[in-house]
Amino acid sequence: MSTTANPTHGEASVEETLRLFRECFRALGDNIARVLVGKREAIDLTLICLLSGGHLLVEDVPGTGKTTLARALAASLDASWQRVQFTPDLLPSDITGVSMYRQTSGTFEFLPGPVFAHIVIGDEINRASPKTQSAMLEVMEEGRVTVDGVPHAVPRPFMVVATQNPVDMSGTYPLPEAQLDRFLMRVSLGYPDRASEVAVASGMGGAPSVETLPVIATARHVEEFTALARHRVAAIAPVVDYAVDLARLTRESEHTRLGAGPRGSVALVRAARVRAASLGRGHVLPEDVKALAAPILTHRLLLTPDAELAGVTAADVLADVLARVPVPRPAPNRNHT
Repeated sequence: MSTTANPTHGEASVEETLRLFRECFRALGDNIARVLVGKREAIDLTLICLLSGGHLLVEDVPGTGKTTLARALAASLDASWQRVQFTPDLLPSDITGVSMYRQTSGTFEFLPGPVFAHIVIGDEINRASPKTQSAMLEVMEEGRVTVDGVPHAVPRPFMVVATQNPVDMSGTYPLPEAQLDRFLMRVSLGYPDRASEVAVASGMGGAPSVETLPVIATARHVEEFTALARHRVAAIAPVVDYAVDLARLTRESEHTRLGAGPRGSVALVRAARVRAASLGRGHVLPEDVKALAAPILTHRLLLTPDAELAGVTAADVLADVLARVPVPRPAPNRNHT
């Protein structure tokens, strides 16, 4: 796909802008799939998260391609990116930056940290201490960091793609609930199927490396497509109500101490708009919301001790919620919101 198109000019029709959106989405997915075999669903979710203006948490065991996914996304965009390897001795200032006194000028100069990039890859984020993890809270929510009382804005668009190993592995610190809520989605890659693993192990198909991937889109295109989905893809009232009801019912489950808050329902609607646009639609269907419920809501649920002892999982709670909330069938002539 050409990176010279401008999808949001006023003279372009809705149909044309949606066509450009769909083509770019598909081209980005195809590009990443060249180095991440057999994981198209996770790739599409990553792109939905990017174009929703959200952050992504990729959780899985070592060796499943978590970092490859993040690096391939960064390589596919003509945008700045930085990688932070989270370790137990990493300090908050190692991420955000520091103010340094310059004797020659007699002033303090801010030296930005690696968080000042369009895409920040946080590798094994749960190996850092909780204090260092919390350094990401402000920038993920507000798009800025405050050092010595002075705010510093990060580039736009801004996305954190964090990877983490399962919390029961040694040397890990569970992410606090407040930080988990900042991630729009959590996805797991899982091991590849046998055919894909054989192909990778044998080098079949001459798969390229991340470093050789071509650039598909620019940071400006990401901003334009994000605005397109947010402002030109309609979500009618019954569909928004459906997303809100799903989030609210997770709070009422007997198995949860903490359910999905308002940020969860907002994320559902926002991401559903992007999914609809990626399929060439100018309106959200309940199926868009339902398809995104698991990656958006499950990591926001905190189970009760009794539920954990009984082997109940967040996925079980969400499955029950999805079964209990009726899927709306709105009339096509209803007013949009």
